[in-house]
Amino acid sequence: MTMTCYMHQQFEQHDPGHGHPERPQRYASVRRAAIAAGAPVAEAKPASREALERVHAPAYLDLVERFCAEGGGALDADTVVGEVSWPAALRAAGGAIAAAEEVANGASGAFSFGRPPGHHAEPARAMGFCIVNSAAVAAAHARDVLGMDRVAVLDWDAHHGNGTQAIFWTDPSVLYVSLHQFPFYPGTGAASERGEGDGAGATVNVPLRAGASQAEFLAAFRGQALPALRDFDPGLLLVSAGFDAHAADPLCQLGLRADAFATMTRELRGTGAGPVMVLEGGYDLTALRESVAATVAALAE
Repeated sequence: MTMTCYMHQQFEQHDPGHGHPERPQRYASVRRAAIAAGAPVAEAKPASREALERVHAPAYLDLVERFCAEGGGALDADTVVGEVSWPAALRAAGGAIAAAEEVANGASGAFSFGRPPGHHAEPARAMGFCIVNSAAVAAAHARDVLGMDRVAVLDWDAHHGNGTQAIFWTDPSVLYVSLHQFPFYPGTGAASERGEGDGAGATVNVPLRAGASQAEFLAAFRGQALPALRDFDPGLLLVSAGFDAHAADPLCQLGLRADAFATMTRELRGTGAGPVMVLEGGYDLTALRESVAATVAALAE
């Protein structure tokens, strides 16, 4: 099995509070799935401040670190943090970096099971349960440290990754491709949003209606997302791997089953090194566990 799952107990200790959908049990669920699949496990180490500052404003990082150290609370209407949330976010970004490095060094794939998730976090704003954009941190690391001329991020979370889009909006070296329910939270992700300046065309949004079936989702993946990725020809492919497009998810209204995530993982082979999976959403514990198990199995093939 030429892939590793990056984990740490702090991913389970981050706790937004009773009744919050992004709950600690999500990590326990994905951890069980990986262990049951026999996947090798490695400890996710904290990302450096330098790595974070490639995509986030220093003043913003200072604010969130201090806020967590002082006991935390609500950063916005639905992003709640505590003391352990900051070190957990550092390890989530560090796990994504380690997964990217592993794949760059020849592994067939890797999966970072970091919490809190990241793709809604903008350069200077927390939102949507996210405080540090782990996938963006790993993409910038691949570009600036690993020397990749072209890096791609595919986002199949049911919510649009407004943070990742904002971070790379004018950057032609990072292609951002998103399949997501629309119109829906966070309100971004129209097909007309394609980047600006040198980055014009390096953002590809594939919005799907509420109630879209697995067949519709996979048709959009094969007809729009996959060709865009292949045309870009990235050196490394990261996936913002949210599993809330599953039909059982309580927050979203798309119709995927667990096997769809395995199918997409297999069909991404050859589109740059990887894929490197970075955990995002997915809020039904059974659907999350089954979807992650299917994805890990496909990564290990």
